[in-house]
Amino acid sequence: MGNSQSNMHATASSGQVETFFLIDDGTFPNNERLPLLLYRAVLGTGAFDLVARARELFHENHWGGSWVNGIYGYHHYHSTAHEVLAIAAGQAKVQFGGKRGEIVTVAAGDAVVIPAGVAHKNLGSSDDFTVVGAYPKGQHYDMCYGKEGERPEADENIAAVPLPQADPFGGPDGPLMHHWQA
Repeated sequence: MGNSQSNMHATASSGQVETFFLIDDGTFPNNERLPLLLYRAVLGTGAFDLVARARELFHENHWGGSWVNGIYGYHHYHSTAHEVLAIAAGQAKVQFGGKRGEIVTVAAGDAVVIPAGVAHKNLGSSDDFTVVGAYPKGQHYDMCYGKEGERPEADENIAAVPLPQADPFGGPDGPLMHHWQA
């Protein structure tokens, strides 16, 4: 799945979790310290309500401020919070890391944990595409677009965002806790 784009520094796989290190591309800071985590089929698939399942897991694992919608069709990032996106229905091609970044297809049951600073954009999705998003307890997102003047404040914000208390799906012993270390 990885590519050799200039803003990507490594891609690895760990069971059902794939990691992507996305580096500063000059426009988007991305996050050289924390990898983006792609969880395949973490919500399972089947006849149950994936929106309710995602919200239940987020609540149990101290991720709040949940919402249900899609992913914006323009590059943006959050400098004050990490974000989890759980795919509850449909599928989409999403680009992470800016214009030269990683393009990933996600589908119902998958999820992505996006470190603060990593740009993301919906490149196209099915009509039923539905996402449940949330943020670690105590974190509140801002909206940044890669515009001139956002940095260095955005860089300072990103450096100050604390690590989550738990993986949004696996709790204190989940994959995030092993991939994201101080």
